Amino acid sequence: MSIDVNNESGTEVDEQAILDIARYALARMRIHPLSELSVIVVDEDAMEQLHIQWMDLPGPTDVMSFPMDELRPPSKDDEETPQGLLGDIVLCPEVAKKQGAEAETQHTMDEELQLLTVHGVLHLLGYDHEEPDEKAEMFGLQAAIVDGWRAEKGHTGPSPAPTVS
Repeated sequence: MSIDVNNESGTEVDEQAILDIARYALARMRIHPLSELSVIVVDEDAMEQLHIQWMDLPGPTDVMSFPMDELRPPSKDDEETPQGLLGDIVLCPEVAKKQGAEAETQHTMDEELQLLTVHGVLHLLGYDHEEPDEKAEMFGLQAAIVDGWRAEKGHTGPSPAPTVS
């Protein structure tokens, strides 16, 4: 799996954890091991510009996903996904820090960025949360991936509450 993490935000973030949880999420979703993903960490101004340009919504947001090859997880255990370019995930640590502090189960900026990375991966794989059944599926999968990664790595932290809009 080729995953690039590029921190352009000016904020110190745990880039290794972002890389590790992205790799874990893609492996868990059975995405081809030669697929490629880019994660970009930006400041609030850059995120706001992207949010306006692509969503026509004001203000910065926490995470945005820009799919490329529209790869999807295999529907059967014996299926293999083709390799390809998953796309880009853009994270904003300043928004993540605020969300983590305001969450029902308060957590750190880095814990929120881990959650947002998984959220972004799921969006790249075609998951959405517009409808109640879609939201239940996506957020359940998101929590299972984050909890699984944290248990495997011995990370502590609260179970991820869905703070993503």
